Amino acid sequence: MNTMLRFDSLALVALALGAGLFAHDASSPARADTLASACAGAAYHRFDLWIGDWDVFDTDAPNGPVQARASVTPIAGGCAIHELYEQNDGLVGDSILSYDAVRKQWQQTWVTNRGSLMAIAGNAKDDGALVLEGEVHLANGTTVLQRITWKMQGADVRESAVVSKDRGATWAPAFDVLFRQRAPSAKVNALRRPSLQ
Repeated sequence: MNTMLRFDSLALVALALGAGLFAHDASSPARADTLASACAGAAYHRFDLWIGDWDVFDTDAPNGPVQARASVTPIAGGCAIHELYEQNDGLVGDSILSYDAVRKQWQQTWVTNRGSLMAIAGNAKDDGALVLEGEVHLANGTTVLQRITWKMQGADVRESAVVSKDRGATWAPAFDVLFRQRAPSAKVNALRRPSLQ
């Protein structure tokens, strides 16, 4: 048998087997039940309050111009939350927020179209706030620490952050914004976003 033909045949068999292993049958009740129950515990849904379509305002001007828009949706059968954040100045950030049952903590990975990456982790506090902290790797090659707090403020979600450029010795405000359920006719104006991009 021609070696090339045999390689092609083996490749096709491997491809077919791989497709079978990774095939997803959404109609399979067993699979749907597994996905639904895998993250059914209350800990996985403690932050579902953030799910929705939001206009984002500076907390200094909560009735001022819209600074950004965010869409926050459940993904992976309710096991994680996806955020798409779009500022008027062109900054786009995507994040995945999830609960890790082994470590018993929340984690978020955030990446921007400007080359920054953030990985933070932490826990919900007794007052209902979610506080995560970790490293932000900026596009210019520097690394800083950032601590972000999300907390309900009436029907809104307040997200504030502090940043440390000296590995946690000192902290300074980074941003403080308010997520408000999006009004259907809201207009996005010029933006001033958090200092870390």
